[in-house]
Amino acid sequence: METIKLWNSFESANTGKSSDDFEPYLETYLLDKTQPLRGAVIVCPGGGYAGRAEHEGAPVAQKFNEFGFHAFVLHYRVLPYRFPAAQRDLFRAVRLVRSRADQWGIDASQIAVLGFSAGGHLVASGGTLFNEVDAKAGDAADAYSQRPDAILPCYAVISLQDDFGHVGSGENLLGTAYEQKKEYYSLQNRVTVDTPPCFLWHTVSDEVVPVRNSVVFAEKCWENNIPAELHIFPDGPHGTGLAPAYSDLKSWSTLAAKFLTTTCKFTAR
Repeated sequence: METIKLWNSFESANTGKSSDDFEPYLETYLLDKTQPLRGAVIVCPGGGYAGRAEHEGAPVAQKFNEFGFHAFVLHYRVLPYRFPAAQRDLFRAVRLVRSRADQWGIDASQIAVLGFSAGGHLVASGGTLFNEVDAKAGDAADAYSQRPDAILPCYAVISLQDDFGHVGSGENLLGTAYEQKKEYYSLQNRVTVDTPPCFLWHTVSDEVVPVRNSVVFAEKCWENNIPAELHIFPDGPHGTGLAPAYSDLKSWSTLAAKFLTTTCKFTAR
């Protein structure tokens, strides 16, 4: 496992600061590079845009290694940073991975982003805001597309509004702009025909982020003829990650891997 800084300098990350206490980075979980090119999954842990849950990072990357995919964990910016810091980190990560695809044994047309809770909002941003957020850093990676080839939001925050969304994530992400922009960045409103194929899962009993978040996003994908697969499980709390203690829920990762290889035609193993 190697760590790779996302940005060449604080200036290229547009932090607005001359110094910083956190530099976003990627952790690499690469498989044998001598094999035929295969797909990759960039994992974004959740944490309400205030933190990054460890159990939603490395263990998930390692699980997708088991399925035969290269994987990465994205340590993106959270509080005190606001929009679009996390989104810029995600798009920069996609560009970096795509720019080094040959070096790492990755098919540059098979890069998925997977995230949990607020990390799910982040990867849904990846599928809806790729034409809006500037993630250029002034290097060779700028020449590559920042649009992911598939998005996998898991028990995701989609709406930031107070009807069924997660207000806390919205306030952490948008700060003083929350009231003005909460509808615009409720991502069911941003799905278009250019949104990548999407795999979602959620539980009915989730008391933190209501299941309706995933339902409305899937519905918008279907309305726009985007391939979208939605799995709703009856029981299970929020934040289970790989859900090893839940006999039904733990099947989600196998279902997600199958979605990537069948619907998205990713190469594994």
